[in-house]
Amino acid sequence: MKLYFIRHGKTEWNVEGRFQGAGGDSPLLPAAIEELHLLGRHLARTRFDRIYTSDLPRAVRSAQILQEESCFPAEIIQTAALREWRLGKLEGAKIATIEAIYPHQMTAFRHNLAKFDHSMFEAESVYQTTHRTTSFIKSLKDEDCRRLLFVGHGANLTASIRTLLGYATPLLRKKGGLANASVTILETEDFDSFQLLTWNNLDYLYEDETAISRK
Repeated sequence: MKLYFIRHGKTEWNVEGRFQGAGGDSPLLPAAIEELHLLGRHLARTRFDRIYTSDLPRAVRSAQILQEESCFPAEIIQTAALREWRLGKLEGAKIATIEAIYPHQMTAFRHNLAKFDHSMFEAESVYQTTHRTTSFIKSLKDEDCRRLLFVGHGANLTASIRTLLGYATPLLRKKGGLANASVTILETEDFDSFQLLTWNNLDYLYEDETAISRK
């Protein structure tokens, strides 16, 4: 089975440099909606058996746009298991402000999650956020499907996908996170071991001369 993972399109808070987490949300930007339509057309002839999305509005809207462009529109199923990392006191805060106050913690959050002290911010632990997502994905083992599409969030998906791939905690975000509206593909036969086929891919933006430039 192939598992396709999409991070939601860029939002107002992404541009403003704010933490969104599981408790915050902001609208998709007009340019992000255009990008998602491009991605939808890129995936249009890929037949997904189902689309699973975080139930947060920015992810749901992203999934709906992809479905609109599909030649084989699949059912969209919303689930809290794919929500962004619950970031507690960080939600809605300016990232630059938090970096100035807690530089070591923000470095850990971005590059070495083993050193991130979630309790300081009343946030989910690394285990909590990845376990709820990976457990949900593994629960689909017995589904009679060939391809599934998941629409979620940057911090959670980055850490969860790498957990599925067997990365140790310090390495879950070491090489950076997923870009908005990017495509990552895993393949599995048993839902115990996973193979990475594509990571953080944005090539679809350059397939057509009319594709908008990323800013």
